[in-house]
Amino acid sequence: MRSDSRLSRMLHVLLHMARHDAPFTSEQLAQMLRTNPVVVRRTMAGLRDAGYVRSDKGHGGGWSIACDLHKVTLLDIHRAVGGPNIFAIGVESDNPECAVERAVNAALDGALREAEAILIARLGAVSLADLAQNFDALCSQHEAMAN
Repeated sequence: MRSDSRLSRMLHVLLHMARHDAPFTSEQLAQMLRTNPVVVRRTMAGLRDAGYVRSDKGHGGGWSIACDLHKVTLLDIHRAVGGPNIFAIGVESDNPECAVERAVNAALDGALREAEAILIARLGAVSLADLAQNFDALCSQHEAMAN
């Protein structure tokens, strides 16, 4: 099964936007992500509706950052792009009278809830500014190694 990469792809785009002075067109973003501009516009619309990016039409227009990177978390972006449930794993509830199903669900349910809570807390604790700072540090390291 293919994993949903909308969150990582949009974080990628947002970091580029945060470090670029000019807007990006949907076509430029599509080329960066190796996808179709229509897919980019559809996904970016969620970020625009949440106020994290803006889109300007016409010559020189495109997508650009519209938020304070310190105030937006990875969880905010996950929600804005319409990310799926944190886990695709779930419990079966077709036959609630079945003792086996109840035992399996009891074992999985708590573990899944705990894991989801940990991941949501972590995504909510990391801001776009934290991500940008890490990106800047990696770029500095790369430049130092090249010289």
